[in-house]
Amino acid sequence: MSNKLGMIEHIVQVMLENRSFDHMLGYLYSASGNVSGAGQRFDGLTGKEWNPDDTGRRVGVYAIQPTDPHPYLMPGADPGEGFLNTNYQLFATDDPAAGAVPGNMGFVVNFKSAIASDLAKHYSDTLAGTLPSQIMGMYTPQLLPVISALARGFAVCDRWFASVPTMTMPNRAFAAAATSQGHLDDTPKVYTCPSIFGRLSDKGLDWAIYGYNSDPLTRQDFPDTQAAADGHFGHFRDFQQRAAAGTLPAYTFLEPSWAAAGNSQHPNYDVSKGEQFLHDIYVALRNGKAWSSTLLIISYDEHGGNYDHVPPPANATPPGDGTVGEYGFDFTRFGLRVPAVLVSPLIAAGTVFRGSGPVDHTSVLATIAERWGTQPLTARDRAAASLGDVLTLASPRTDDPLNGVLPPVSSAAHPNPSKPTKLERIHAALVAALPLRNQQGYYPEDTPVPTFASSSDLSDFVRDRTAAWKEHVQRQMRRRSERAELAGGVPGGRKHGGRRRARR
Repeated sequence: MSNKLGMIEHIVQVMLENRSFDHMLGYLYSASGNVSGAGQRFDGLTGKEWNPDDTGRRVGVYAIQPTDPHPYLMPGADPGEGFLNTNYQLFATDDPAAGAVPGNMGFVVNFKSAIASDLAKHYSDTLAGTLPSQIMGMYTPQLLPVISALARGFAVCDRWFASVPTMTMPNRAFAAAATSQGHLDDTPKVYTCPSIFGRLSDKGLDWAIYGYNSDPLTRQDFPDTQAAADGHFGHFRDFQQRAAAGTLPAYTFLEPSWAAAGNSQHPNYDVSKGEQFLHDIYVALRNGKAWSSTLLIISYDEHGGNYDHVPPPANATPPGDGTVGEYGFDFTRFGLRVPAVLVSPLIAAGTVFRGSGPVDHTSVLATIAERWGTQPLTARDRAAASLGDVLTLASPRTDDPLNGVLPPVSSAAHPNPSKPTKLERIHAALVAALPLRNQQGYYPEDTPVPTFASSSDLSDFVRDRTAAWKEHVQRQMRRRSERAELAGGVPGGRKHGGRRRARR
């Protein structure tokens, strides 16, 4: 079967938050003995997987039930994130010896610590009665009908690993730039490296980043996105309009709502809202004029402390960009498996896709390079396996695997739905650092980030500060153009796209 990537004109990627593969898709084919409808083996759960608690007792995996008190808010608390917590989950120590082999046996004990840490806070997000054993609760296709139908109806990747064994922002940096420049935490920073968006611009190809209901966070992450024209950015409604018209760019990156009441699926936010989001994305694309030439990639940035039974490989290619990893990490280990589904009418139903080697976030960059000839960003994406071989059909399918599938609805609510989330606070810190000329004519180093009473207040700050920055940049460009006209020349110097900084 030949690779049909050349028939794809539009790649659309949505990246959700902090769920492991087993947690969301481990039971996908359990009813058929972990064999797909196409007869392909699937590395899912058998029901025999377990983890020890702090007394040594075995805690087995189990299926979350619709009758559970809050099935769509599982595991009931935010598990431990970051490099040290991930190490403990994998090695049962946060400082594994060189060459140690992960056994994935530290999840229950680590979740107990995460619950205790959260309960010690003034505004705890942990639901009453949450137990450490709940980290072994896994969703079933019955509870997640949308992503499950897409995974069965098109392709599921059961060997897609997070790029780094740590938290959100470094993995999102790898997804866009094939490096986190050594960083392993979520401290707000603007990376100083180029991204895939700049690489596409270098080739004269269009791209877009859409926030859900606010300006996208990713815009502030890289110099080439900060400097890009406003037309590359928008909200989900803008994506829906372009999808309907068949005018999406070569590459589209979608963000969820980062709020606790939003649809990012970060634990312990309402997972059913993420199901609705995926449904809406798929419907917009399938009903659009370019469906036959579109590839949708559903991905998650990291496992977020949720259990997975597959040890991540230790054969990752380091970026080789001259940066040194925090904690002495050499970037040769991938993170844990994360949910990944590939959707296109050029994909055969029941496909279990593993690629030519370990797949990670930079495989999307490799796929874009294969399709449009963009230059690699680092050694990581140069070595990454492409996703192109999943596209095997010479003619687009006309069936609809989501026909009759309704997104689930949850009646439970997050305990602090209006409290600003970590990703919202990161967004606020990044826009607070954007340069604006004050009344004295100076560019202040940083605007202090206010203390926000609610997610709504923070959203207003991000909106207003971003709008003021856009106006400032446009005014600077007009003045530069006017000076050039007066001089009878061409404006020189690089475009002002915001202060470049990184914690290097």
